Amino acid sequence: MRTRSSMIASGLIGMLALLGCATSTLAQPKILDFRGDSETIYSDAYGPVTDAGFKLPAIPINRVDKKFHRQVVHFDTQERAGTIIVNTRERFLYYVMGDGKAMRYGIGVGKQGFAWAGEAYIAWKQEWPTWHPPKEMAQRKPDVARYVDDGMGPGLSNPLGARAMYLYNEKGQDTLFRLHGTPEWASIGTAASSGCIRLMNQDVIDLYSRVRPGRSAKVVVIQ
Repeated sequence: MRTRSSMIASGLIGMLALLGCATSTLAQPKILDFRGDSETIYSDAYGPVTDAGFKLPAIPINRVDKKFHRQVVHFDTQERAGTIIVNTRERFLYYVMGDGKAMRYGIGVGKQGFAWAGEAYIAWKQEWPTWHPPKEMAQRKPDVARYVDDGMGPGLSNPLGARAMYLYNEKGQDTLFRLHGTPEWASIGTAASSGCIRLMNQDVIDLYSRVRPGRSAKVVVIQ
């Protein structure tokens, strides 16, 4: 007989799969010990950007809580440099730089993003990705149905933004979980959307430049 907790867990996994952001086989992450005080902040890094022919508009960064601006913070962890640590509760993504430091980015988290925690790795990444909504989403939102097969091409309104990084589990299976950009800068620091982990486009471009796909590109998600 299935317990109530197992039924709830199965329901969460199923819900995530419908949204195209799911995982059910990730291991538990290591315990971390860190301080989040800032050393250097990059509030001036959100101006207009021309990238691959696309003209990203400036972000009115003064309207985004300063704690979500890109910044180098003191960060003590046993994880090696190059590891990405996502704290969904605090709405932060840390790129471990080593020597007790990390680059911290503000993130937006889909409500379903709280349904899992564990480890994965970035198997591949893509500049200006094509977005393919899952069929289940198209059933709820008929206006996106035309993108299921052919996809929405890259552009300023694409939900994946300027960059996407694709997470796989230790068995080499796609978790359907993504780190990606977003044109919706006001969603940073919130958990109001469906989907995966989103960063401001200027931030995801910076993070993307630091990541080298492969099993060494470890991602740890904590709650």
